[in-house]
Amino acid sequence: MMIRPYTDADEQGWLRCRVLAFLNTAYFDNVLQKKEHYENPSIELVAIENNQIVGLIDIEYETEPQTICTAHDTVGGMIWHIAVHPDYQHRHIGEELIKAALKQAKALKLTYLEAWTRDNAKIQKWYEKMRFVQTYTYHHLYFDEPALEKYDLSVPAQVRPVTMFAHYTGSDPDVLNRASRRHLCMCYVKRII
Repeated sequence: MMIRPYTDADEQGWLRCRVLAFLNTAYFDNVLQKKEHYENPSIELVAIENNQIVGLIDIEYETEPQTICTAHDTVGGMIWHIAVHPDYQHRHIGEELIKAALKQAKALKLTYLEAWTRDNAKIQKWYEKMRFVQTYTYHHLYFDEPALEKYDLSVPAQVRPVTMFAHYTGSDPDVLNRASRRHLCMCYVKRII
C-alpha cells in the first residue's frame, strides 16, 4: 500500500472509495458526484493498492484561527473526509492516512485537527484510539412529511415541503422524537503541538 497526494486524475476512484466506505454508515445518503475543491489550502491524500484508491483523507486547513474549525484560537485543520474502501478495512489504512496527514500538518505548524462524525460506536472508538477527544455534540434531524405537518414552516402556498434536514443544538425530547431519523453528531479534536 502506498500513500500519495491526490491528483485530479484520481477523482472517480476517490468518489467510488468514499461512496462504498460510507454505504453502511449513518452517512449512507451523503453521496458526492464530484470531489470538493477547497477555498483554503488543503492536505489531500489517497492510499493506493493494486492501482486502486483504497483510502482517502481530505483536510482543509486554516491560515487564520477560527476560519474553518470551530473553537480554537490557533490554526487547525478540518478533516472533511476520511474513508477506507470496505474490502480494505481493518488493515490500518485509516491509521496510516492519519499519520501521513499529521506529518504534513506538523510541518505546516497546525496545532490541531478537527473531525465530525455521527453516532457510530466503531468510528468513535477509532477516533479515540487515534487520540482524538470528543469536544461537542449536537443532532442531525431528518423529518418526513407527517412529521413536518407538526411545524409551522413559512413557505409560499405553492411549496409543500416533503422532507427536511436540520441541525439541532437543543435537548427537547419532543423535538428529537418528532424526527423521522436522528443522529448525534460529534466533534473530535486531536492536538498536534
